[in-house]
Amino acid sequence: MGTRSGDVDPGLILYLLRATGLTASDVHDLLNHQSGLLGLSGVSGDVRVLEQAAAEGHKRAEVALALFAYRTCKYIGAFAAALEGLDAIAFAGGIGEHSASMRSRICERLHFLGIHIDNGRNGAAIGSRPMKISAANSPVEVWVIPTNEEQEIAQTTYEQIRKP
Repeated sequence: MGTRSGDVDPGLILYLLRATGLTASDVHDLLNHQSGLLGLSGVSGDVRVLEQAAAEGHKRAEVALALFAYRTCKYIGAFAAALEGLDAIAFAGGIGEHSASMRSRICERLHFLGIHIDNGRNGAAIGSRPMKISAANSPVEVWVIPTNEEQEIAQTTYEQIRKP
């Protein structure tokens, strides 16, 4: 995540409260606003900024990007095991829709699952419309799917309040 910690051992929270003198509010701020890609890189929680910094030789930015790809692959692998296989993977949201290089980093690690992307299609997918980016020989389809979370929340809320 850009600025949130993601998975942490629950003991970490107790440790931070007891050993560092941080308040509960401080720990909340640390785990939700100063962690994730920002905390790892020390630069930004924005993948675009990190990709530029990494290209300029910033080591912590590269580590943050590599770890993001690794953890994404870890989750896809866990879901593939739980589902006993995969038919498709969908990239959505800010990073998934707009970072061809991150999609490539992630998919390169998943060849063992039969996931292969077409680099031309991947580079052309900018998130404005659904686009299949998997290669013709990929038994698992890979898609970039644009999302509008705010619209979905508004629509769902509207539907709920209109119910009798």
